[in-house]
Amino acid sequence: MGVIKASIVGGTGYTGVELLRLLAMHPEVEVASITSRSESGMPVADLFPSLRGQYDLRFSEPDPDQLAEADVVFCATPHGVAQAMVPEIIKRGARVVDLSADFRIKDQQLWEKWYNQSHACPELIAEAVYGLPEVNRTEIGDARLIACPGCYPTSVQLGFLPLLENGLVAVNDLIANSASGVSGAGRQAKIDNLHSEVSDSFKAYAAGGHRHLPEIVQGLESFASLPVGLTFVPHLLPIVRGIHSTLYATLLDTSVDLQTLFEKRYAAEPFVDVMPAGTHPQTRSVRGSNVCRISVLRPQGGDKVVVMSAIDNLVKGASGQAVQNMNIMFDLPETSGLEAPPLLP
Repeated sequence: MGVIKASIVGGTGYTGVELLRLLAMHPEVEVASITSRSESGMPVADLFPSLRGQYDLRFSEPDPDQLAEADVVFCATPHGVAQAMVPEIIKRGARVVDLSADFRIKDQQLWEKWYNQSHACPELIAEAVYGLPEVNRTEIGDARLIACPGCYPTSVQLGFLPLLENGLVAVNDLIANSASGVSGAGRQAKIDNLHSEVSDSFKAYAAGGHRHLPEIVQGLESFASLPVGLTFVPHLLPIVRGIHSTLYATLLDTSVDLQTLFEKRYAAEPFVDVMPAGTHPQTRSVRGSNVCRISVLRPQGGDKVVVMSAIDNLVKGASGQAVQNMNIMFDLPETSGLEAPPLLP
């Protein structure tokens, strides 16, 4: 096919502008429309001066007929919004990559419990393909609807994946300590996210239960083919971008060369970098890129394994992974539009 036409629903948040940034560099994609009820009529470059010279578009009201003129529609909206629009878009023949949580959890009642609302289109939950390419690449290629993974779930699942696939750890006591930059909370004005509140501080939050917990557990259980017990504690970092997850598990077999295991599992993955033994990933080494950097070690050679995973929450944790999914769906090179190296400093 020729140039792929893309539309973006909800383009005024951080994931929306990140999609615009990445798609501006994509050689096979043209952004046909971008919607926002609150900013309808405003030129994109007026809201986001970083995109001056890249787009001659204005925000428009969401219209299923107009959106479905595109080949692919990205939904960069809060949870609960996409599910009201996706059925009409799919019915008109467009494919959808949903960056929200609306279709990630396969158990409807579980989703409704954690997100505290009824699901508007449960008939599409089963069809939606969970868009973690390192696991579901084949299914993604044929999908009409992609549920793009969350940021924390991406970093945690990629870290635990080789261990659980090979039955190497006790699944009843997995631990994930994850820390995210402030952009993970979105672009809305909130007191807790003010510079003077976040700067020079570090804290845990939602330790009793975060909405990403059931999504992570669902993925880990699919890798292990067993029920898993996971303790997940998210933290807020005084930075803008980045997630660092430190994962802990007890080994069932201490004779396995973990470094070789991880290197072989991810050898063919363009966006997973297994770092040399003894090194540690940093959030600044992935900033602005679609790469997940991972290191694995056994402290003092004991029976505990520690995996460290770093991603940019807005790229591999959201918009970059969405573009990666689109590339697979349309049989494009998986790295198209995503080749830029991380930003430093």
